[in-house]
Amino acid sequence: MKIKGTHYRSLWWDEDQSVLMIIDQRWLPHEFRIQPVATLDEFATAIVEMRVRGAPLIGATAAYGMALAADLDPSDNALKAAWEQLNATRPTAINLRWALNRCMETLIPLPEEDRAKAALKLAHAIADEDVEINRRIGTYGLTLIRDIAAKKPAGEPVRLLTHCNAGWIATVDWGTATSPMYQAHDAGIPIHVWVDETRPRNQGALTAWELGSHGISHSYITDNAGGHLMQHGQVDLVITGTDRTTRQGDVCNKIGTYLKALAAHDNGVPFYVALPSPTIDWTVTDGVAEIPIEDRDSREVSHVQGVLDSGDMGLARVTPEGTACGNPAFDVTPNRLVTGLITERGICDASAEGLAALFPDLIRKAG
Repeated sequence: MKIKGTHYRSLWWDEDQSVLMIIDQRWLPHEFRIQPVATLDEFATAIVEMRVRGAPLIGATAAYGMALAADLDPSDNALKAAWEQLNATRPTAINLRWALNRCMETLIPLPEEDRAKAALKLAHAIADEDVEINRRIGTYGLTLIRDIAAKKPAGEPVRLLTHCNAGWIATVDWGTATSPMYQAHDAGIPIHVWVDETRPRNQGALTAWELGSHGISHSYITDNAGGHLMQHGQVDLVITGTDRTTRQGDVCNKIGTYLKALAAHDNGVPFYVALPSPTIDWTVTDGVAEIPIEDRDSREVSHVQGVLDSGDMGLARVTPEGTACGNPAFDVTPNRLVTGLITERGICDASAEGLAALFPDLIRKAG
């Protein structure tokens, strides 16, 4: 997608410097900063500190981390150590482990002298595949928006609601939940997007920044406003992303997604999840019982980052000093609350049968 007319991916390989470049998302939407990631420790730190964030982008970043590891020391032990270090960075998003496992499965059978070149080639392939997957998710999601638009009075926008940021900045390009929005806008379909703030890290600000840069009508709302808007007929469709989805269709996503699904269910609003296939965990059946939920730093709850009146970036404490804070980063929406899953192969029910019908090859591979 574009920033001030210039196309960017969320990460890219700088051929001249032989280094991965990333957009440091900690400063968005207020400052646009690019940084190189040159050591394995820097890769791990970038993921932990959410300089890169979003399940697909984390996976692609990890693949480039494995490429660096193979270049530094292509031995089995060194690659296994790199796998362990990167895998430990964030526990919930399954794309991280998917990418790391794919790297190991590709590299270990090769002679050591061939591994570095193969690892970088694979990292490029994983990044490019993510772009195409998200583009195709958008084409299928566009059909849902077209159907709603066809039933509305001429010129009345389709009103969408999304939670967290599942935009291009959370993937390599296009985004998952936002891809149908971009494609609808580009097709001339009027839309308006309700953007949840998504406390505590306020990733909704990234979504608002993205949509605004693309010229899409949107409103930034508090996390608690969605149910009210649904009650009053102001939401036609909810689309969220996902960090891990079970083989039964339970969806793990940013904290607060479950509450939106409950509100949508109570008000008869379709609730769809944009699901790239690498985000399916075929080893998990019960999402609530089996998916590990990351518990992050309490300062993300007690403090808010923003632009101060002085114009400087800063942190403001919003809680009484010494207040204990809980910070579960994700929740799980049971499949019964999900209207459907928008994948790169089509739209299916949020069920074992629906996923198996679209991905018979993947479920066989997973056993």
